[in-house]
Amino acid sequence: MASIARSSLLRQVASARPAFQQNVIARAARPTATTAFHTTARRDLLPPLPQRVDGTVNDAAPVPEPSPSHGSYHWTFDRLVAASLIPLTVTPFAAGSLNPTLDAFLCATILIHSHTGFQNIIIDYLPKKRTPRARKVFMWGLNAATAVVGLALYEFETTDVGLTETIKRIWTA
Repeated sequence: MASIARSSLLRQVASARPAFQQNVIARAARPTATTAFHTTARRDLLPPLPQRVDGTVNDAAPVPEPSPSHGSYHWTFDRLVAASLIPLTVTPFAAGSLNPTLDAFLCATILIHSHTGFQNIIIDYLPKKRTPRARKVFMWGLNAATAVVGLALYEFETTDVGLTETIKRIWTA
């Protein structure tokens, strides 16, 4: 009985196969239509920025003016701020004392660390030469956000329990 079912099933598949092959061949012969998702079509998400060449090929590369607030001093300052966050974060909880001065230093260091980190992102991804207006808008936005967060942290430190006490209460809740 099982062999009869198999042979009839095979006959059905064999008879349907040429029709399927003809359908595939007919599709391949038709002109290609663009679909919604096609891996070979090149579509940029954002159009490229305007391209401009200053000077000629033989001109030397411009060397920026040296500035102590950029380069190695800036990198060293960022690393010192990041490294100082470790003891400032651990000390209030390990020592068991909740000092408002230490809490203020922690808030200021977190604020400076966040500001310089976002500033580095803006500098890296919005070059001044290609997008001067967008970079200026983002820098002003970062400065405004830093001022608002600094004011909020100040208010939180002076009128409420402070950052480390809040973290301690959340941790023990």
